[in-house]
Amino acid sequence: MPHDVSLTARPRRTRGFVLLAAALLGAAGAVFVLRRPLMMSAPVCMAGRWHGCYDTFNGVVLMTLVTLPLAALAAWVLARRRRAAGVPSAWRMSLAEVGMVHGTVPFVWLTLMPGGAAGTAPARVSLVPLRDLVTMGPLGIVGNLLVFAALGFFAPVRCAALASVPRILALGAGCSVLVETAQYVLRLDRVSSVDDVLVNTAGAVLAGLASRRWWRTTAPSPTDRPRPASATAG
Repeated sequence: MPHDVSLTARPRRTRGFVLLAAALLGAAGAVFVLRRPLMMSAPVCMAGRWHGCYDTFNGVVLMTLVTLPLAALAAWVLARRRRAAGVPSAWRMSLAEVGMVHGTVPFVWLTLMPGGAAGTAPARVSLVPLRDLVTMGPLGIVGNLLVFAALGFFAPVRCAALASVPRILALGAGCSVLVETAQYVLRLDRVSSVDDVLVNTAGAVLAGLASRRWWRTTAPSPTDRPRPASATAG
């Protein structure tokens, strides 16, 4: 193996491990802050009961944290397969993809859970900014900040086209508008609020800023791409 190739591979591998360590530290911090409410949901979730676990904020957060080892395993398998195929930035891509899915799907699931009068209650819309923010409470604000936080954190790490604050803002706002529209169209007995969009978008932007040092600012150069076997043989 050429010496320059081995030197460039080491920083990439180091960045991947640093990114994984940052994600694990973030999860550990969340567990520490939310340890008491999470432990209240633990018996219900461990018993496999739907009500009280998969339809509550605490239960969804708990199961998201419990399945972190499976997500890490999935990222490891993807990274190894990509490295074997000669794909550049294998760890970066794999961690970012798994992180986006694992950190976003549970919270989108929670926001689309139907209320008690789903299908019968009239669809409700709140378009006055900051009016609903007062009634959210700390837990509601934190939950809305987390909905697209993983997307905002990992999307610019995975894709250079999203590596800017305005684009992360547009991504978070667009995804939040889609969720609020789904709540309205499906009549889930929820209020489609502009404040939810604002807080969701703020969470995506703040998380994106937290990952700024790992943003992918350029596409892989031609020298980074694997060369055909015929070229290396010559």
